[in-house]
Amino acid sequence: MNRENEILVAGEALIDFLPEEPGPIAAVEGFDRRPGGAPANVAVALARLGDAPLFWTRVGDDPFGRYLHETLAAYGLPERFLELDPDAKTSLAFVTHDETGDREFSFYRDGTADTRLEPGRIDDAVLADLEWIHAGGVALSGGRSREATLDLLDRAADRDCTVSFDPNERPELWPDADTYRTVVREALSNVDVLKATAGELSRLGFEGESAEAIARDAMAVGPEVVFVTRGDAGAIAVAADETSWDGIARHPGYDPDVVDTTGAGDAFVAGAIAALREGRDLAATLSFANAVGAAATTAAGAMAALPDRETVDSIREGSIAEE
Repeated sequence: MNRENEILVAGEALIDFLPEEPGPIAAVEGFDRRPGGAPANVAVALARLGDAPLFWTRVGDDPFGRYLHETLAAYGLPERFLELDPDAKTSLAFVTHDETGDREFSFYRDGTADTRLEPGRIDDAVLADLEWIHAGGVALSGGRSREATLDLLDRAADRDCTVSFDPNERPELWPDADTYRTVVREALSNVDVLKATAGELSRLGFEGESAEAIARDAMAVGPEVVFVTRGDAGAIAVAADETSWDGIARHPGYDPDVVDTTGAGDAFVAGAIAALREGRDLAATLSFANAVGAAATTAAGAMAALPDRETVDSIREGSIAEE
């Protein structure tokens, strides 16, 4: 069965500059250029898993943007909605790592192409052929892309597309915490599947004494399933009782040789989308998504280690064998 192009991923593609050594940005002497952006990572990860989506993004018609356009197409993403903007530059993000591989970002994204997505670009005829829409929080942080993304999610929900969302919290891109909470919570009213950390959920105003309780509080505003990722402690998933995904599941995660955690959460999202679309239950979905996320940490760059299904299966089988 050909399942390609039944998913649309929307949002930023940008250039990540990865440091040649850990430490603060002022102390790093060299950086390597890599393709990135959370939605771009999700789209490529889905393509690697055999669910190649449409990807709606906008990059500058500059050397960085043309490089991204060529790279995304080389990964098998259709070019239909890979837009080149002649009047804006491509976003850049400088990444720094600590000794454990955790990272921080410094963005150059003022008026760049990915902030200029146009509302209505994904029209109703396109939506009619889609099963799933995924978006992230960075596109909501400013520019016309906020309006375009909210419009897309609203119309997708009206047409019974499954909508997934990752807030991908980047405080430096928002004018203030109140705006972040207000805009993201508006988006969540049209979201079915939410992936976030417990900290992100708390900063969005959701409350609870445990990750499960916070997830259930978030479900009150829209999502039917909430995945709470916990870094090297794995993840939990909570689903509303009235859905086909009802229940709660926990998975401890895997133990890869971590090189770079950039994009691990995006890989997890792609794994969750792929597994849910196949009809897997929450426990199997968590196992699969965690394996995709673990694989993505084993090389530098968000896309460099995105796995195919054979790699994911080997990670899961290896974990079972060790037990």
